[in-house]
Amino acid sequence: MVPHFPGANPRKRGSIKRDDSTGTSAPPYPRSSTRPQGRQTVVAACCLVLSLSAGVLAAVSPAQADPPDPAAKKKQLDSQINQSKSDLAEASDQLGKSVNAYNAAEVKYKAVQVRYAAAQGKLAAAKAADVVAASKLKAAEQALHTAISDVEAGEKLIAEKRAIAGNAVRSAMQQQNGLVGLSIALNGATPSEIATGMQVQRNVFGIQSNAITALNSAQAQLAIKRAQVGQAEKAAETARAESAETVRQVTELTKQVAADKAEAAAVALVKLTAFKAAEKEKNTELAQYNSLLRERSRVEQILIARAKAEKAAAARRKAAAEKAERDKARKEGRPPRNVPDPVDNGDGLSYPVSSYITSPYGMRFHPVLHYWKLHDGTDFRAPCGTPIRAAADGRVSDKYYNGGYGNRLFISHGVIDGSSITTVYNHLSRYKARVGERVRKGEIIAYAGTTGYSTGCHLHFMVYQDGRVVNPMKWL
Repeated sequence: MVPHFPGANPRKRGSIKRDDSTGTSAPPYPRSSTRPQGRQTVVAACCLVLSLSAGVLAAVSPAQADPPDPAAKKKQLDSQINQSKSDLAEASDQLGKSVNAYNAAEVKYKAVQVRYAAAQGKLAAAKAADVVAASKLKAAEQALHTAISDVEAGEKLIAEKRAIAGNAVRSAMQQQNGLVGLSIALNGATPSEIATGMQVQRNVFGIQSNAITALNSAQAQLAIKRAQVGQAEKAAETARAESAETVRQVTELTKQVAADKAEAAAVALVKLTAFKAAEKEKNTELAQYNSLLRERSRVEQILIARAKAEKAAAARRKAAAEKAERDKARKEGRPPRNVPDPVDNGDGLSYPVSSYITSPYGMRFHPVLHYWKLHDGTDFRAPCGTPIRAAADGRVSDKYYNGGYGNRLFISHGVIDGSSITTVYNHLSRYKARVGERVRKGEIIAYAGTTGYSTGCHLHFMVYQDGRVVNPMKWL
């Protein structure tokens, strides 16, 4: 006889809780309702459950020998396969949360970076505008100062012109009488002296007229300069307001840039933390998956050896029966009759739980690890404590705990339709059947749970044909 699985620690077997009664089941553990968004659901280890709303398949009693209607099963499977295309595989809730947290932090970080860059650009533009505004203010204030200086110079000039014009007017008033010309003529000794005196009088009157004209011109220019002062004051005021606004904008944008920079740093820290968590969960996921691969390969090697042993034993039994028939025929003097193959469990398998499929057998693409993996069994909806029944008559060959599959129970069913068949029930909360015990189809052997690498209570049901894992649905 092939020994029990190596690695099934007897001490762990002894520590596993079991219940030989059919009393009330353990309280169910709720399945997480959180599903990652955005980049589709991330994949977990191949035995994890993905709750699909595929519609309830007509319940089939485990004790029934006849399988469910094939058309109904096909319809249900088609629905589940279509749904699984949009949700490619089961997920570790923690990995999903970690990846979602990282993705959210990445999106937020990019948004903050964009806002930070925009604020920096606005700040640079505001600083440039502030330089221009300061230059304009300086020019306006210089123009105002010049205009004021011009006005002051104009006022001084007008004062001077007024003094000159005043003197000229006073002189003219003093000399404006009828005797001026006569005095000039009488005092002149010669005609040339008389002409010279008349010229002097004309020069005096010309000086008076020029002084008055210069005064009027200076007054007009002063009025213009005063108007320029008003315009310069308005320009300076506008430049001051513009400069004050640019200073205000620079101050606000400086604060905004500092705040955005601080937020970017905080989000970057969150993103880094989320990245490390996601990497840790990713590595955990990968380690769990590799552990499952090693466990599956180990079990296959053992079951392949068992299958060969079972078939060899069947062949020996048939050969012994044929020899006995030949010996008997020779004694009876008749030709030997054909010896049929040993009777096997030709009834096939039944559903291990009265429920529906939540995740079928098949290849899945892991969107985080980026490779295809095999979901090596069929997942059935089974709240914690749900009775699990033997899919066919057989002998309990092993039960033990594995980090990925949780509590496992193996039933060897011998040869069915020419193949050695072993069924495996995973993630169990409790055992009922004992190793070495013969069980009947439909008999309660354990209770559903969520032990091992599992996202919630369910049954991960596996079938090994001649020692290799196959799609259980071809036998149900």
